[in-house]
Amino acid sequence: MLHSIKYLAGSPGPSGFGSKSSAEHVTASALHLPSITAIITGATSGIGAETARVLAKRGARLILPSRNLKAAEEAKARIEAECSGSEIIAMALDLSSLASVRTFVAQFESLNLPLNLLINNAGKFSHEHAISEDGIEMTFATNYLGHFLLTKLLVNKMVETAAATGIQGRIVNVSSSIHGWFSGDIIKYLGQISRNKCRNYDATRAYALSKLANVLHTHELARRLKKMGANVTVNCVHPGIVRTRLTRDREGFITDLVFFITSKLLKTIPQAAATTCYVAANPRLSNITGKYFADCNEASPSKIAASLTEAARLWSASEIMVNTNSKLVFNPNNALD
Repeated sequence: MLHSIKYLAGSPGPSGFGSKSSAEHVTASALHLPSITAIITGATSGIGAETARVLAKRGARLILPSRNLKAAEEAKARIEAECSGSEIIAMALDLSSLASVRTFVAQFESLNLPLNLLINNAGKFSHEHAISEDGIEMTFATNYLGHFLLTKLLVNKMVETAAATGIQGRIVNVSSSIHGWFSGDIIKYLGQISRNKCRNYDATRAYALSKLANVLHTHELARRLKKMGANVTVNCVHPGIVRTRLTRDREGFITDLVFFITSKLLKTIPQAAATTCYVAANPRLSNITGKYFADCNEASPSKIAASLTEAARLWSASEIMVNTNSKLVFNPNNALD
């Protein structure tokens, strides 16, 4: 009850920020941003677009990858119109395609740019069951597996940039509190929904699985980066409830009624982008890694999301799923320990 009251009131937490803080507010002290290069997925609308706008306003060079290159170019133009002198590059990337991820990384590397910040923000909610070209359920492929491979292929560049510049690299995975809605065996359920014929497909549970995977990815990657001694951190965030394209995909009386009733709980887009921007840029987060944030403050994920065993298990399965050179075939019915 106390948490709900604080949320509605926007009371600041230990960080000095709360649910009513805006992305511009939390980045006011981020004086290092003119020195960084950032990749932000899903930056053509909603929370991602606001994140990109604010970071550009603070001086960061941006790479905006999108499945729809025209939308990325339009987002670039909007930001440049507001932030004169900003350096923004629009590029093509379909996160549901592992081949597209590899192509994007190769094209980015050809630019010979540093990389200080990676924000894995793009999200998809597939109302209808669909399978990616790689044989993975579409929501999971887009929200998690594409970002897993993207991060895997870019992390060495981030480690090198941090070593060369002395500026700590940061990776931000955008998850959701909905991750706590998932229970059961992660790998087994992924196998069930990744079949061409999936009976009783539950779109919400599939989405919750993908968001849970984002949190588990954060924990295991943080552990590995620490072991490497890399000057790169990784954290994940719950941005809050906001009416973005994810929710607008399903319009109608019921949706409108729900949003009217819960309007006091909804954040504006600048407020929803605040936690991402706080974790990405605020100086207070130096050396903080492997954590989950909500309303610009550290929070507790679900029990399964905090399991290091499940994090390692998902990582092992993910390595198999993205490995093009291996003869291994991902079989969700085989336990991965």
